[in-house]
Amino acid sequence: MRLLPRQEKFFSYLQEQVAYIEDAATILLAAMKDGVAALASAAERIAILERKGDEVIHRTFTKLNQTFITPIDPEDIHSISSSLDDILDCIEEAAHRMHAYRLDEVTVPMTEIAERLVRCAKALSQAFHALEKRDGVLEHCIEINRLEDETDQITRRAIADLFAGERDPIRLTKLKEIYDMLELATDACEDVADELQGVVVKNS
Repeated sequence: MRLLPRQEKFFSYLQEQVAYIEDAATILLAAMKDGVAALASAAERIAILERKGDEVIHRTFTKLNQTFITPIDPEDIHSISSSLDDILDCIEEAAHRMHAYRLDEVTVPMTEIAERLVRCAKALSQAFHALEKRDGVLEHCIEINRLEDETDQITRRAIADLFAGERDPIRLTKLKEIYDMLELATDACEDVADELQGVVVKNS
């Protein structure tokens, strides 16, 4: 019997953040496939999700300050929640830039990166449900690492092709910034996966 309650609420907070990430990534990918005209609406919807994510992180930090016993180390909850916020920020910024820069097209590499970002988000969701059950976390983290590596390769090829073939310096700059921001989102997913692996090792 526990003399002090263990706050399992933190798992639901983290899973809520991941749900917003998955929704945002899915909206962005769908807009890319629909064409540049769909980017304005997508950017607005993703900005709303980003604000909802901010509300969750504020609740998480408030609850941390009020809770004595947590399911995992408070420092890990704080760090993971912040890293999840970074992912959503990157997706929101990528969507904003794609709309604000008035792209004439969505390139194939952009869509390929966005597809992997959606898969990273789904793997994160599975990883956090596994964390709550305390079983099977690592396999999802490994998948995220694999997807991030694929994204790195796609981004490098896309930027190399951009510098080799694009003659308009403004368009080159716009496309490179968008590639970089999309890649940052998958990098942030890998950061969370690495933190989760650390939590598993620490609590094994």
